[in-house]
Amino acid sequence: MASRKRESFRWRTPVEIGLIAAVIYVLLGAPGLPTWIWPDSTPVHEASPRAKIESLVYPSEGLQCPKHTYDVHVFSATPLIIYIDGFLSDEEAHHLVDMSATKWQTSTVFNKGVESTDESVRKSEKALIDRDQTVQCIEQRALAFQGWPAETFIERLWTQRYNVSGHYAHHYDWATTSKTSRRSSTFMVYLSAECTGGGTQFPRISRPDESKWCQFVECDGETEGVTFKPRAGSAVFWNNFDADGRGYKETIHAGMPVTSGTKIGLNIWSWYQAGHVPE
Repeated sequence: MASRKRESFRWRTPVEIGLIAAVIYVLLGAPGLPTWIWPDSTPVHEASPRAKIESLVYPSEGLQCPKHTYDVHVFSATPLIIYIDGFLSDEEAHHLVDMSATKWQTSTVFNKGVESTDESVRKSEKALIDRDQTVQCIEQRALAFQGWPAETFIERLWTQRYNVSGHYAHHYDWATTSKTSRRSSTFMVYLSAECTGGGTQFPRISRPDESKWCQFVECDGETEGVTFKPRAGSAVFWNNFDADGRGYKETIHAGMPVTSGTKIGLNIWSWYQAGHVPE
């Protein structure tokens, strides 16, 4: 009888320890698991339920784009965050604003797959822009900037307009992910920045000590993370996932409230779709 009890004890103890360890692992947020297995509870961008192959775009045959130069400033290596000064020319930025003029509609959010408006989360207007030569060249510029990554495509472009008090609460751009498909990267491009406020804030990214960054980020009165200034023609680029498909929690970000004037931005998202061949 004593031997049987000792054997039972030796069997239960490892099981109990394993269960306790599993509970602790879950409470810690399941570190190390890909986001398609253990998603973060913070909201993702409103497009996530729609981020499908049908939203991907491809260049017209024979597309010819003029040469364009810009300045690159690497802000962070992990996750990769880059400030691009002059990503768009003045003419391109004005063209996109003009294209959006008759297309503005109230921005929406998704909660468990249900689309609705919620100004406490997102207060702005959005416009789906037509794909003329200028737009297609911007799409191709975004891919070229990333080195033409394999099996990666651009999603249809949207502009965003923020008037006074316009904002977008903290969220991720991860979108719906799996082993074979995910929104791999984001460009937040500023088309018009005749405003105060309206910066793009990353609360989990530290502001650098070097004063040279103050031309691109808020250096006065900032108490949490880093806020990139909206500057017409410039862009902030970041990777949403690491090489193993885990979402970077450091990429949580917000469009801070516009306190005066108007900010107009452009979202450029790159979508990785393994095995996809355009028809």
